[in-house]
Amino acid sequence: REQVVGRLQVQPAALRLPLVLPPRVPQTADAWGEQALGRHPMARKARLGLEIAQLEIRRARAGHLPTVALTGRYTQQRTDGTATLRSAATGGTVPLGQVGTSTSSVIGVTLSVPLYAGNATDNRVSETLKLEEKARHDLDAARRGVELATRQSFMGLQSLAAQVKALEAAEASSQLALESTQLGYRVGVRVNLDVLNALTQLFQTRRDLAKARYDVILGGLKLRLASGQLKPADVAAVNALLDR
Repeated sequence: REQVVGRLQVQPAALRLPLVLPPRVPQTADAWGEQALGRHPMARKARLGLEIAQLEIRRARAGHLPTVALTGRYTQQRTDGTATLRSAATGGTVPLGQVGTSTSSVIGVTLSVPLYAGNATDNRVSETLKLEEKARHDLDAARRGVELATRQSFMGLQSLAAQVKALEAAEASSQLALESTQLGYRVGVRVNLDVLNALTQLFQTRRDLAKARYDVILGGLKLRLASGQLKPADVAAVNALLDR
């Protein structure tokens, strides 16, 4: 218990009685399976992998198509220094200081037409087709795995719910048997051993019933997990069933 929760001296809370177990919605395995295929992370991941593989095929096939590239360049050059101007009248020179800056702009369009690339493009297309086939198989396997896990969880939960109903009836029967045995003991037709055996049977039935109820609650969480629908609100709903 302490290994599961990661804390020391933890006392588990008992279920609040009388207990009304949460219903299973939807109530059929097919409906749960359909929801799992659309919501489970593994199925969604495999579906996205297939879509990516299909995009890679389109990208590889585009290697045979011509490409158009737009290029542009803008440069600015600054020239620092000094220059002199000679006067024809006086024969002297006059400094001019900084010469100035120059700019240039170039824009162009480049058309590339692939002619032959040594079958590299064809081989890449073949590779992407094989990867797309693998992604499709992975998606089918993920769907089958998710649907199988969901159905198994649903059928297991149904079996546990039926077991709870049977044990509730057995508890009522054991209680009546104990009362009858106690009455027989008071009138002298039963002995202490009969009363002890009836008590043992009642407590064993209550123990099995409590375990079955816990298993049903846990099975409900496992079903939602298997179908990809488990949320924090589901855990909070289960926490509300515990006696604080």
